Amino acid sequence: MAERLFSETDRKKIIEAIQLAEKETSGEIQVHIESHCGEDIMDRAAEVFEMLKMHKTQERNAVLFYLAVEDHKFAILGDCGINRLVPENFWEQIKEEMLQHFKVQAFTEGLCRGISLCGQQLKTHFPFDENGDINELPDEISFG
Repeated sequence: MAERLFSETDRKKIIEAIQLAEKETSGEIQVHIESHCGEDIMDRAAEVFEMLKMHKTQERNAVLFYLAVEDHKFAILGDCGINRLVPENFWEQIKEEMLQHFKVQAFTEGLCRGISLCGQQLKTHFPFDENGDINELPDEISFG
């Protein structure tokens, strides 16, 4: 189910949003989509974060967008490098904006908006350095 929710065009839009956001930051953004989350959403997001080796970025500035589509749950999990710099309610504000899109079944638009907002904050705190930045994590969407 999770893979069928997003068409090939939708997937390309999401990947393009990731690439655009990462173009101006050393931060890394990944999207992981599953059908169900049989546990606490943040616990599962943390498991996926580790499974994807997102905690191994040089500046600890990776962000995971995790969706459990059939359970209508989602989470945003930032690594310690970004979490110590963004305002306390930053991820909740992004989630609220995404939720407005999700409520009208605009999942691709909601994800792209959240990725864009995240990228703006990453750019502020972790600007792109053309002399040393590399893409540390794949931009592809992963499915569970």
